[in-house]
Amino acid sequence: MKNQTIIITGGAGFIGSNLAFYFQENYPDYHIIIFDKFRDNLTFPSGNPTSLGHFKNLIGFRGEIITGDINNPSDIAKLKTIDFDVMYHMAAISDTTVMDQKLVMQTNHLAFLDLLNICLEKNAKMIYASSAGTYGNTSAPNKIGSGENPENIYGFSKLMMDISTRKILCKNPQLPIIGLRFFNVYGEREFYKGKTASMVLQLGLQALKEKKVKLFEFGEQKRDFVYIKDVIDACILSSKATKGGIYNVGSGHARSFNDIINALKSHLGDFEVEYIKNPYTFFQTHTEADLSGIKADLGYKPRFELEDGIASYIPEIKARFEECK
Repeated sequence: MKNQTIIITGGAGFIGSNLAFYFQENYPDYHIIIFDKFRDNLTFPSGNPTSLGHFKNLIGFRGEIITGDINNPSDIAKLKTIDFDVMYHMAAISDTTVMDQKLVMQTNHLAFLDLLNICLEKNAKMIYASSAGTYGNTSAPNKIGSGENPENIYGFSKLMMDISTRKILCKNPQLPIIGLRFFNVYGEREFYKGKTASMVLQLGLQALKEKKVKLFEFGEQKRDFVYIKDVIDACILSSKATKGGIYNVGSGHARSFNDIINALKSHLGDFEVEYIKNPYTFFQTHTEADLSGIKADLGYKPRFELEDGIASYIPEIKARFEECK
């Protein structure tokens, strides 16, 4: 495991930056390369930034940084000159409100295929971010290979990544291609996602600022909320896999948004909850990761229940609130 070279696309984003610091702290002999578009002044029609990469997520990082866009062939060509062992592909349009189908498919699916070909040519492992969005509103628990009926172009683009992977692995199951279907991830270094950050962070900041939060009626929608440290565990275990595959990454338990409220109140004190109408037709109402595959093949075991993850995250939420005052 010594002296490996790791590339992290989207390394200035939420999960990517957490991966980078995990390797820096635990594998000091590794050569860590971040490939990220970084943020500019462009926004989607929703007002959300077109890139979630932010330099502040990387303060303290001592590895190499390459500024590039996965949609730009000349930028991708830079990666072809590097001898690397593992690529963690986290770069994507992850904003589910983006309706430009062509752009989302180009960024999330076609660019992924370009990067995958580079990995295969170099016999390097590809570990990429898929999503629970592939399941849409089909019945939970969500199991790999069934109920894959996405509600939006984001979920569809991630499903196409998985379908492409399946076709390749069908011919050669031993190829080192791992797709990780992340459920609702929350935790440190997500602040710069803004409105696309987890509801754990958004509700926590609202409660501290306004002593009041807003939830879609009536807060009983259930999701599989997974803490970032469990996600990083899954990523690291994937790097040791001996065969390819697609796996769910979650806590394995569906919890309601009201459960988040109760957990936050135990740390932040009481605050008011206002229930509002949900304007989104593609809103997932119940997700829960079936973890049987990842447990059996990779030995993944989530360490954090929702209350544990929020308790660990509270100091960061309070610190971000103080910065915004």
